[in-house]
Amino acid sequence: MTLLDSFLTRAALAGVGTALAAAPLGCFVVWRRMAYFGDATAHAAILGVALALALDISIFGGALLVALAMATLVSTLSGRGYAMDTLLGVMAHSALAIGLVAVSFLSGVRIDLMAYLFGDILAVSRTDLLVIWIGAALVLALLAWRWSALLTATLNPDLAHAAGIDPRREQLVLTFALAVVVAVAIKVVGVLLIAALLIIPAAAARAFADTPERMGVFAALIGVTSALVGLWASYTFDTPTGPSIVCVAALCFVLAGIARLATRQKA
Repeated sequence: MTLLDSFLTRAALAGVGTALAAAPLGCFVVWRRMAYFGDATAHAAILGVALALALDISIFGGALLVALAMATLVSTLSGRGYAMDTLLGVMAHSALAIGLVAVSFLSGVRIDLMAYLFGDILAVSRTDLLVIWIGAALVLALLAWRWSALLTATLNPDLAHAAGIDPRREQLVLTFALAVVVAVAIKVVGVLLIAALLIIPAAAARAFADTPERMGVFAALIGVTSALVGLWASYTFDTPTGPSIVCVAALCFVLAGIARLATRQKA
């Protein structure tokens, strides 16, 4: 019996891999105030699930294609006279509804819809684990490579232009990274909770970090802790695993807020 034969070990490794990719990327989502953008991309993934099942391709491939298409479409339309919040609201809920309806038309296919909506980390296979870690490595490598350019474009687009950095190109880099995270996280926390895994660890890390780099590291640590503690709580108390992970992340956010207030009062 090898270590990966244990479903708990596979679940823990899947949670860690997803958190390592999602949390640092979530820092840019928080800095750019793209929370609803992440939500819209995640909701579109259920349409990707329906597409993958209909065409008999991998769930990861279907979710990645549709999430990338949704993120690119929203980025393109946002600068053409559409209010961003309205556009995101329409796209997010429409994609989710279309995906759910499309799944209902699939005949001869057994699908646990709740697993895709809220995640099913305990059912992660070795193949799923490989996909998750390859996706996480790709996102982390992309962030490391483009970190300085992404940060400059996020803080000041005019300064980015002066430095020879195209903010639109960096937006596309973030769009691609977000689509990959959505595709790998769908098995862990589901489409309805992916945005939470992106945003909450980054928001909690903001209380402790004094530099962008430290915020990214702290966000990753909080994300990994949330995944492992949430998995333990789920196994111990027989609660849904994806929501349990998000609950732990939310608790970390509350504790970080309390610690920040206490520090300010002492100062």
